[in-house]
Amino acid sequence: MFTLLKGVRIIDLTTVVLGPYATQILADMGADVVKIESQEGDVFRAVRPGRQADTGVAFMNYNRNKRAVCIDLKSDEGQSVLHRLVADADIVVHNMRLRSANQLGADYETLSAIKPDLIYCFSAGYGQDGPDRDAPAYDDIIQARSGLAALNADANGAPQFVRTIACDKVVGLHLAIAMTSALAAREKTGEGASIEVPMLETMASFLLSEHLHGHTLVPPEGNLGYDRLMTRNRKPFATKDGYLAILPYSTKHWIRFFKLCDMPEWAEDERVTDAALRSENIDMLYGKIAAVATTRTTDQWITGLAEADIPCSVVNSLAALLDDPHLSATGMYHTLTDARLGEVREVRSPFVINGNLDRDGAPNRMAPGLGADTDEVLESSGYSALEVSDLRQRTIVS
Repeated sequence: MFTLLKGVRIIDLTTVVLGPYATQILADMGADVVKIESQEGDVFRAVRPGRQADTGVAFMNYNRNKRAVCIDLKSDEGQSVLHRLVADADIVVHNMRLRSANQLGADYETLSAIKPDLIYCFSAGYGQDGPDRDAPAYDDIIQARSGLAALNADANGAPQFVRTIACDKVVGLHLAIAMTSALAAREKTGEGASIEVPMLETMASFLLSEHLHGHTLVPPEGNLGYDRLMTRNRKPFATKDGYLAILPYSTKHWIRFFKLCDMPEWAEDERVTDAALRSENIDMLYGKIAAVATTRTTDQWITGLAEADIPCSVVNSLAALLDDPHLSATGMYHTLTDARLGEVREVRSPFVINGNLDRDGAPNRMAPGLGADTDEVLESSGYSALEVSDLRQRTIVS
């Protein structure tokens, strides 16, 4: 755990992946993230495998360095507990539809009246100014709606979901940026903010930044879709014994590539040496790579391409990724032992701060059990042990 955000408290009402991914990033940076759940818990706790009923592996990988509190927010008393926690907080974040937040006493108007300089960030599926503002949305739904599934179509043109929780994580990164930006602004102005980070709009912005392409101009001059990314020959290339990503990018790269391949006539061709002509002929040039790639083994290519300083990479499987020599050397993976969960493998935060990997403060905390920190958090907010016990007996908290 790092210490850049030490002293910042976040009331985290998020569930599944989008919000928990965002808040874990800030928790890794040292923020005190208090995860508020119902007595049933975040549904992602149930994703198997897992050694404890309330802590599956998927939940573990999105909720480290947080504290967990269970509150019945459907009750008036439970909402009063939430409001008392908000009074000491810097940020409240959720990924509910606003109508749900309103029903749980977690709307901006209510919470900012308690804490006037509160930073309030939320990420519903759709922007609140549009007709679909109350529609439910999850990652697959937004992959489809945003155009991502169509961009990932198979060879027959059938849309395919990307095999990662892409939209939740991309939007989660935007949500984390929103929270930290608002913190920086409040340092200067003393004022809080309400920031909306809708999934569909965020993904449309993310994808169209390159794929708006020729339609950036009015009237359009060219197609939708960045040509280099849409070409059929853009793919890992088959070598004599496997696959390899080969990416000559600059003019120097392309010239060196064709010289490496003993194709000097192509090294001098203006379709290679002229960047604009190269862009117009990129599919043909990738086809040239495909044709020559099968003449050498993967290792032979890697040696030659590395010597010519041409970007290339092996094509890792998930299993190979765990043994990647660079990631191993940089300490990307380590194991630790937890009293409740046993020995586990952890993928560290990718950040390096002042030369420190993963932490410059306290060790990482494992993802908490359901309600594991209810007493501690409530008592730190002024509740007596007797009051917490009473709330627990009446199932307002657990």
